[in-house]
Amino acid sequence: MPDYPQSQPQKSKKPRSLMRGGIFYRSLVREFAVTGALVSSILLGIMLFTQLIRLLGDSVSGLLAVEGVMALVGFTTLNYLPIVLSVSLYLSILLTLTRSYRDSEMVVWFSSGIGLTRWIRPVMGFTIPVVCVIGLLSFVLSPWAKLKSEEFKSRLDSRDDVALATPGVFRESNQADRVFFLENIDPKNNRVGNVFVQSVQNSKEGTMVAKEGLQETAANGDRFIVLLNGTRYEGVPGQNDYRIVEFERYAVRIEAAEVKEVQLDRKSFSTLRLLQDPNPGNISELAWRIGAPVSALILALLAIPLSFVNPRSGRSFNLVIAVVLYMVYNNMLGVTSTWIAQGKISVVLGLWGLHAVMMGALVLMFYKRLSVFSWRRLIK
Repeated sequence: MPDYPQSQPQKSKKPRSLMRGGIFYRSLVREFAVTGALVSSILLGIMLFTQLIRLLGDSVSGLLAVEGVMALVGFTTLNYLPIVLSVSLYLSILLTLTRSYRDSEMVVWFSSGIGLTRWIRPVMGFTIPVVCVIGLLSFVLSPWAKLKSEEFKSRLDSRDDVALATPGVFRESNQADRVFFLENIDPKNNRVGNVFVQSVQNSKEGTMVAKEGLQETAANGDRFIVLLNGTRYEGVPGQNDYRIVEFERYAVRIEAAEVKEVQLDRKSFSTLRLLQDPNPGNISELAWRIGAPVSALILALLAIPLSFVNPRSGRSFNLVIAVVLYMVYNNMLGVTSTWIAQGKISVVLGLWGLHAVMMGALVLMFYKRLSVFSWRRLIK
């Protein structure tokens, strides 16, 4: 029988460019994610620590109830999270690509046929999900957190004097006619210990001290704090006609706090409400919310040409330029938003003018870097 040549199984070969592209894409996105998680955790930790210290200071001074600290910290975190994520996204891409330049990894990738524009794909693959989260926070969650924060503060301010009392702190009543001090509070037994109350009645200043007290509610709903086994000192300061009265039981009426109406600003308005009433003030707030995700996307792309390290200019020169550019961009977002509210610029220019300028700067930076690389290749 004639010998027929046996067909050999052909091995599927992937193009080297695709193999290099897969390794290139995965390695970059992985490093972006690791750096971004580290930067965002540091920035978030700094923000949480700062807000916690401020709110604890308000709590110690009696301006805020202790139980309201953690809730307000959570609302504040949601409010500032878009800025934290935007900065983290920008720095993660910038630091990763800068490190690649310093470690000469860029030379290897460029020698493998991967040009500067090929960095856009992995950067966008990492950026788009983060930008979607920033948009969700900016348009929905941050206004909701601002609204709930204002409502929570209003409820705290509407509590009565005893509810606002902090053990070991002198506090003035809501009506500013009484100063009281409670050394300790036992909410289970509805009692307070070592009470000091200074008040003005009938143009006479009186001071009461008692070893303990309790809260009682009358049939008509009025609430009283009843001082037990105490002493009242009454008289005019600077004169000797003080009257000292010892008592076994003395009731002080707890004035009901006035329920305050929540004062809302545009930052707590829902995005739908801003769109339904397009006045200059609402449009300025809308411009700020649109600017958060759009600026994050543009800054992420700007990080590609800005990451170039020129040994003659110093290793940190590009980082300085990048930080200055971010500060200018972010501050101009606030300025254009204010100009829209004041009617100094048109709505279209205020919404998209600054972003168009930054897109032009992005194209110019890419063109400059590509021209440099092309010129070097011609020399070689």
